[in-house]
Amino acid sequence: MRALVAIVGRPNVGKSTLFNRLVGAKKAIVLDTPGVTRDRHYGEAKWAGPPFDLIDTGGFEMVDSSSIIKQMREQAMAAIEESDLVIFVVDGRTGVTPDDIEVARLLRNSGKACICAVNKIDGQKQDALIYEFYSLGLDQIMPISAEHSRGVSQLLEAVDDTLNLSAFFADLDGEREDETRIALLGRPNVGKSTLTNRLLGEDRMIVDSTAGTTRDSIDAPMIIDGERFLLIDTAGLRRKSNIKRWSSEGFSVMRTIRAVERCHVAVVLIDAEEGITDQDAKIIGLTHEKGRALIILVNKWDAVEKDHKTVEVYKEQINRKLPFAGYAPILFISGLTGQRVHKLIGLVKQVRENHLFRSSTGPLNRWLEEVIQKHHPPTHKNRRLRLYYVTQARNAPPTLIFHCNHPEAVHFSYQRYLTNQFREKFGLEGTPIRLVFRGKDNPFDPDEL
Repeated sequence: MRALVAIVGRPNVGKSTLFNRLVGAKKAIVLDTPGVTRDRHYGEAKWAGPPFDLIDTGGFEMVDSSSIIKQMREQAMAAIEESDLVIFVVDGRTGVTPDDIEVARLLRNSGKACICAVNKIDGQKQDALIYEFYSLGLDQIMPISAEHSRGVSQLLEAVDDTLNLSAFFADLDGEREDETRIALLGRPNVGKSTLTNRLLGEDRMIVDSTAGTTRDSIDAPMIIDGERFLLIDTAGLRRKSNIKRWSSEGFSVMRTIRAVERCHVAVVLIDAEEGITDQDAKIIGLTHEKGRALIILVNKWDAVEKDHKTVEVYKEQINRKLPFAGYAPILFISGLTGQRVHKLIGLVKQVRENHLFRSSTGPLNRWLEEVIQKHHPPTHKNRRLRLYYVTQARNAPPTLIFHCNHPEAVHFSYQRYLTNQFREKFGLEGTPIRLVFRGKDNPFDPDEL
């Protein structure tokens, strides 16, 4: 599990610029207009050290009581509540403001670890501007320029020193390496808690027809045939527009995202009566993006009127809506009656084994020769794309590195061909597969000239 770092501060002090700098992409909108960021943005910090997650928040304005400003303030408070460390961004050119003083007071009272990043310090001549901010009573004050990346590496090192990210990432929750962690995901009221109780054989979770009964991610260990499993029953993810920002349900969204990062196998429940929705697709997209093994459960199957074509119609609908997740097995169950629930753990074990698949270089390159013979790589600018050899860099998910002469020439359709052929050869149902293409740096290679 990764540490979570929140970026807070007044509007227009450079929070989103810093967020974009740390995640390595323009995920947050950056303008000179205060209050552009109104919601929380989530991302992963890109740097040489252990990974951690970031939240970019809307600005604190303590006096303004307008509806939008109030919601922005509530979003920032929610981010502080969820985080392990707070980066408090202030404007070095403006100096300490009453809002800065009030935010600093809230941070001291929260008990959260905090680093005060004095932004817009673009050169050494401005370094002295930071001393005024020691009056805020915060332990760590650091000069940075988010726009020009000055002091950002030192800020990242300070985050690492404060949280000990390596230990945090390795074992924050004392999670066992010999257990398979299963996250039950889905929209509210699709039957996650009912399924958890069915698997555990007891009423551990509150079950109610009211959507949103589960407010937090709840861990439930179990042992089946001597093997350890940890069920993570999560709160349902609703459309963002339906979530009240200053609410326990608003807090639960980040906890659910972190449950995805903790798990080995993501089990996404779909309501058979409603069919697959855009929100279901977003949840499954999140598990795919994080590289987790995936199983799709169509729950409440007992409530659907069926004929001999119903199963195929549902599968076709799911595959059409989720072309990127065609590797996921689909199981039709009823958590209420127990129909086919007994098949879930066996399927979890299978996709987890596939998720951990590892092959030596010899079999991989024999496979590569076969697939190239079946379908030669495309040409690029009248030059032939050559795939020299392939190695497996890692598993969970299986990640292949192809060494070639022109990485930019590998069309998406050929990547899909390689993925499908690899999955067919090694039978890797339930796990995403990552492909990486690296160029051959050889000045004497005529293809490189």
